[in-house]
Amino acid sequence: MSSDSIKKQVQQQFGKNAEKYITSPLHAKGEDLAQLVAASNANKQMNVLDIATGGGHVAKALAPLVHHVIAYDLTEDMLNTAAAFIRSDGHANVDFVAGDAEALPFDEHSFDLVTCRIAAHHFADVGAFLAEALRVVRPGGRLLLIDNITPENDAFDQFYNRIEKHRDASHVRAYKKSEWIRMIETTGFRIEGLTCFPKTFDYRSWCERSGLPEDERAALAASMLQAEPQVIDYFSITRDEAGELVSFTGESALFQAVKGK
Repeated sequence: MSSDSIKKQVQQQFGKNAEKYITSPLHAKGEDLAQLVAASNANKQMNVLDIATGGGHVAKALAPLVHHVIAYDLTEDMLNTAAAFIRSDGHANVDFVAGDAEALPFDEHSFDLVTCRIAAHHFADVGAFLAEALRVVRPGGRLLLIDNITPENDAFDQFYNRIEKHRDASHVRAYKKSEWIRMIETTGFRIEGLTCFPKTFDYRSWCERSGLPEDERAALAASMLQAEPQVIDYFSITRDEAGELVSFTGESALFQAVKGK
């Protein structure tokens, strides 16, 4: 699939489901968001770019702590929803800009901090995104990246990406920790820290958030429940007393990286 086709899928998917990402507990709360804010070293002189802001949760959390935030997203409907969400709390130091994560419309060295949370698995070209993040952050500035990650085991990696793609056609790839470290450091950042977070996905709300039709939910659940025993064990795939799929466990990671001076 071409890069343009992937981006159109992303816009369609998130445009029609924007409100769900404002209220989703996995996006609105979570230890990973608190850890990102703690790791930001936020101060009132700091200019921040939040790439693929989605529901705007990172931008909203950082707004009271920094000088200025740009909430940036490919999808206009998502950006408008995030703007209403953030402005409802009175934050006046956040601007909202639409655009592509792989072609940022900002000058080099414009930001002290670049953030991106639970979005990069939708990017057609992660290398271009990282190169652009490096370009726009100042020397000594930092990248804080959170995304869902896959196990180093190839079979488990393939299983997770398969179910995500079935659930949401705009999913491109969740990467292994080793892949992210290589890509981030090859781009020119230096990894400062890595923190992993287990994530329990409630199956029904996970499917509802992407708007997956009921028949497709049933088909996906059946395929997950028929997975190899080691896969079921690794991902803690859980049934209720009626045998219906209830939940499974994945993982996300916070990568802290710095641009050399």
